[in-house]
Amino acid sequence: AITEAGKRFEQKKFFLPQLIGAAEAMKAAVEVLEPCLQKDGAKAEAGTVIIATVEGDIHDIGKNLVSLMLKNHGFTVVDLGKDVTAEVIVAEAKRLDADVIALSALMTTTMRSMKEVIELRDKEKIRARVMIGGAVTTQEYAEEIGADGYAKDAQGAVTLAKRLAGGI
Repeated sequence: AITEAGKRFEQKKFFLPQLIGAAEAMKAAVEVLEPCLQKDGAKAEAGTVIIATVEGDIHDIGKNLVSLMLKNHGFTVVDLGKDVTAEVIVAEAKRLDADVIALSALMTTTMRSMKEVIELRDKEKIRARVMIGGAVTTQEYAEEIGADGYAKDAQGAVTLAKRLAGGI
Protein backbone atom coordinates (compact mmCIF):
# COMPACT_ATOMS: atom_id res chain seq x y z
CA ALA A 1 0.00 0.00 0.00
CA ILE A 2 2.83 2.40 0.80
CA THR A 3 4.41 1.62 -2.58
CA GLU A 4 1.11 2.46 -4.28
CA ALA A 5 0.89 5.72 -2.30
CA GLY A 6 4.42 6.53 -3.46
CA LYS A 7 3.51 5.85 -7.09
CA ARG A 8 0.46 8.06 -6.83
CA PHE A 9 2.61 10.80 -5.28
CA GLU A 10 5.03 10.57 -8.21
CA GLN A 11 2.07 10.73 -10.63
CA LYS A 12 0.79 13.83 -8.79
CA LYS A 13 -2.45 12.00 -7.91
CA PHE A 14 -1.49 12.12 -4.21
CA PHE A 15 0.07 15.08 -2.48
CA LEU A 16 2.17 15.40 0.66
CA PRO A 17 -0.77 15.20 3.12
CA GLN A 18 -1.93 11.90 1.58
CA LEU A 19 1.62 10.54 1.54
CA ILE A 20 2.13 11.46 5.20
CA GLY A 21 -1.22 9.90 6.10
CA ALA A 22 -0.25 6.69 4.31
CA ALA A 23 3.08 6.65 6.11
CA GLU A 24 1.41 7.11 9.49
CA ALA A 25 -0.97 4.24 8.72
CA MET A 26 1.96 2.07 7.66
CA LYS A 27 3.86 2.91 10.83
CA ALA A 28 0.87 1.89 12.99
CA ALA A 29 0.48 -1.35 11.03
CA VAL A 30 4.19 -2.14 11.33
CA GLU A 31 4.02 -1.74 15.11
CA VAL A 32 1.31 -4.40 15.20
CA LEU A 33 2.87 -6.72 12.61
CA GLU A 34 6.55 -6.55 13.50
CA PRO A 35 6.35 -8.87 16.54
CA CYS A 36 4.48 -11.41 14.41
CA LEU A 37 7.13 -11.31 11.69
CA GLN A 38 10.02 -12.09 14.00
CA LYS A 39 10.79 -15.77 14.30
CA ASP A 40 10.68 -17.17 17.83
CA GLY A 41 14.17 -17.31 19.26
CA ALA A 42 15.71 -16.56 15.90
CA LYS A 43 19.07 -14.86 16.03
CA ALA A 44 19.82 -12.22 13.45
CA GLU A 45 22.77 -13.60 11.51
CA ALA A 46 22.88 -11.58 8.32
CA GLY A 47 24.86 -8.75 9.93
CA THR A 48 24.38 -5.49 11.78
CA VAL A 49 22.97 -2.43 10.05
CA ILE A 50 22.92 1.10 11.45
CA ILE A 51 20.10 2.97 9.72
CA ALA A 52 19.26 6.66 9.94
CA THR A 53 17.72 9.58 8.14
CA VAL A 54 20.54 12.08 7.80
CA GLU A 55 20.94 15.37 9.62
CA GLY A 56 18.43 18.03 8.61
CA ASP A 57 15.92 15.53 7.22
CA ILE A 58 12.80 14.62 9.19
CA HIS A 59 11.24 12.14 6.78
CA ASP A 60 11.39 8.46 7.68
CA ILE A 61 8.74 6.73 5.59
CA GLY A 62 11.20 4.80 3.45
CA LYS A 63 13.69 4.26 6.28
CA ASN A 64 11.05 2.59 8.41
CA LEU A 65 10.08 0.24 5.62
CA VAL A 66 13.71 -0.64 4.87
CA SER A 67 14.33 -1.24 8.57
CA LEU A 68 11.42 -3.67 8.78
CA MET A 69 12.50 -5.51 5.63
CA LEU A 70 16.09 -5.83 6.85
CA LYS A 71 14.94 -7.25 10.20
CA ASN A 72 12.72 -9.71 8.39
CA HIS A 73 15.75 -10.90 6.39
CA GLY A 74 17.89 -11.66 9.45
CA PHE A 75 19.72 -8.40 10.06
CA THR A 76 20.21 -6.81 13.46
CA VAL A 77 18.98 -3.28 12.76
CA VAL A 78 19.76 -0.29 14.94
CA ASP A 79 17.43 2.51 13.86
CA LEU A 80 18.83 5.86 15.01
CA GLY A 81 15.76 7.74 13.79
CA LYS A 82 15.65 10.92 11.77
CA ASP A 83 17.73 14.11 11.68
CA VAL A 84 20.83 12.23 12.88
CA THR A 85 24.31 13.77 12.76
CA ALA A 86 27.26 12.12 11.06
CA GLU A 87 29.03 11.95 14.43
CA VAL A 88 26.23 9.94 16.04
CA ILE A 89 25.91 7.58 13.07
CA VAL A 90 29.65 6.84 12.86
CA ALA A 91 30.04 6.53 16.64
CA GLU A 92 27.26 3.94 16.77
CA ALA A 93 28.70 2.04 13.81
CA LYS A 94 32.06 1.98 15.57
CA ARG A 95 30.59 0.95 18.93
CA LEU A 96 28.65 -1.96 17.42
CA ASP A 97 31.23 -2.87 14.76
CA ALA A 98 28.41 -2.59 12.22
CA ASP A 99 28.60 -4.23 8.82
CA VAL A 100 26.50 -1.62 7.03
CA ILE A 101 25.46 2.00 7.51
CA ALA A 102 22.19 2.72 5.68
CA LEU A 103 21.43 6.40 5.06
CA SER A 104 18.18 7.94 3.91
CA ALA A 105 17.34 11.40 2.61
CA LEU A 106 14.18 12.78 1.06
CA MET A 107 15.28 16.38 0.51
CA THR A 108 18.03 17.60 -1.82
CA THR A 109 19.16 20.03 0.87
CA THR A 110 20.12 17.18 3.20
CA MET A 111 21.91 14.94 0.72
CA ARG A 112 25.25 16.57 1.58
CA SER A 113 24.96 15.03 5.03
CA MET A 114 25.42 11.61 3.42
CA LYS A 115 28.83 12.65 2.15
CA GLU A 116 29.73 13.90 5.63
CA VAL A 117 28.96 10.46 7.08
CA ILE A 118 31.17 8.77 4.47
CA GLU A 119 34.03 11.21 5.05
CA LEU A 120 33.83 10.70 8.83
CA ARG A 121 33.61 6.92 8.42
CA ASP A 122 36.80 7.02 6.35
CA LYS A 123 38.56 9.36 8.79
CA GLU A 124 37.65 7.09 11.73
CA LYS A 125 38.63 3.99 9.72
CA ILE A 126 35.27 2.30 10.35
CA ARG A 127 34.85 -0.93 8.39
CA ALA A 128 31.09 -0.53 7.82
CA ARG A 129 30.05 -0.17 4.20
CA VAL A 130 27.66 2.70 3.40
CA MET A 131 24.51 2.39 1.33
CA ILE A 132 22.19 5.25 0.49
CA GLY A 133 18.59 5.60 -0.58
CA GLY A 134 15.70 8.01 -0.65
CA ALA A 135 13.60 9.84 -3.16
CA VAL A 136 16.31 12.31 -4.18
CA THR A 137 19.24 9.89 -4.35
CA THR A 138 20.58 8.09 -7.41
CA GLN A 139 23.27 5.59 -8.32
CA GLU A 140 25.25 8.47 -9.80
CA TYR A 141 25.09 10.40 -6.53
CA ALA A 142 26.18 7.31 -4.59
CA GLU A 143 29.23 7.02 -6.84
CA GLU A 144 29.95 10.75 -6.58
CA ILE A 145 30.09 10.75 -2.77
CA GLY A 146 31.88 7.41 -2.43
CA ALA A 147 28.98 5.35 -1.07
CA ASP A 148 29.37 1.60 -1.42
CA GLY A 149 25.91 1.24 -2.92
CA TYR A 150 22.50 2.71 -3.74
CA ALA A 151 19.09 1.13 -3.34
CA LYS A 152 16.03 2.42 -5.14
CA ASP A 153 13.53 0.66 -2.86
CA ALA A 154 13.21 -1.54 0.22
CA GLN A 155 13.70 -4.84 -1.60
CA GLY A 156 16.74 -3.44 -3.34
CA ALA A 157 18.06 -2.32 0.05
CA VAL A 158 17.83 -5.89 1.38
CA THR A 159 19.70 -7.30 -1.62
CA LEU A 160 22.37 -4.59 -1.37
CA ALA A 161 22.76 -4.97 2.41
CA LYS A 162 23.29 -8.71 1.99
CA ARG A 163 25.98 -8.07 -0.61
CA LEU A 164 27.70 -5.37 1.44
CA ALA A 165 27.63 -7.48 4.59
CA GLY A 166 29.16 -10.39 2.72
CA GLY A 167 26.04 -12.55 2.60
CA ILE A 168 25.76 -12.79 -1.19
